[in-house]
Amino acid sequence: MTNVDPQELAKFSDLAHKWWDPESEFRPLHEINPLRLDWIDQHAAIKGKAVVDVGCGGGILAESMARRGANVLGIDLADKSLKVAQLHAMEAGVANLDYRCVAAETLAAEQPAQYDVVTCMEMLEHVPDPASVIQACAAMAKPGGWLFFSTLNRNPKSFLFAVLGAEYLLKMLPKGTHEYARFIRPAELARCIREAHLDLVQFKGMEYNPLTRHYWLSGDTSVNYMVACRKPVSAA
Repeated sequence: MTNVDPQELAKFSDLAHKWWDPESEFRPLHEINPLRLDWIDQHAAIKGKAVVDVGCGGGILAESMARRGANVLGIDLADKSLKVAQLHAMEAGVANLDYRCVAAETLAAEQPAQYDVVTCMEMLEHVPDPASVIQACAAMAKPGGWLFFSTLNRNPKSFLFAVLGAEYLLKMLPKGTHEYARFIRPAELARCIREAHLDLVQFKGMEYNPLTRHYWLSGDTSVNYMVACRKPVSAA
């Protein structure tokens, strides 16, 4: 059984044509992308590396990593979003970038230990079994490879900011984008990372000022946060 929620796929498929409109519902992803790209690159030095972006959507992060010189495969199960990503990459002439409609678990079985860098951003809170995705990402990474995850913390503050604030008050995201019960506390994500036999390197929070529309990285993981980890060199 594929680790996917059909309602989540339908939700993002309905918005697929808006992925590359920086003033659309995907505006927050466009605005945070330079921050997350630089943070990933600082850790993993992605130029020339084999990278897989799990849950790539319309390709905002995947294409930006390819532009930095990485050889990128973006995977997703939302076919409409992938078609948008492929068309945008073709029109932009980004050659070192490919896309596939395949589950993380399937690709991990096909291509174990093949990637220097694995990214899975803003995706774990949209699947029924995030631990399964983390295990698959770990399997895809080469020994010594870097893995990056991002998600939303589960607490009253994140409900206020990420659901009520972003979806209902500021209307930055469509209503129903996030299901609060699926948010993941840092301790829960850390446990999944350890169970996947990965070494946790760094947690990094992401904050937002709605008045200035400014995002920045910080040590505050109470709402949006990212984590960097590595697969031990001794890992099989």
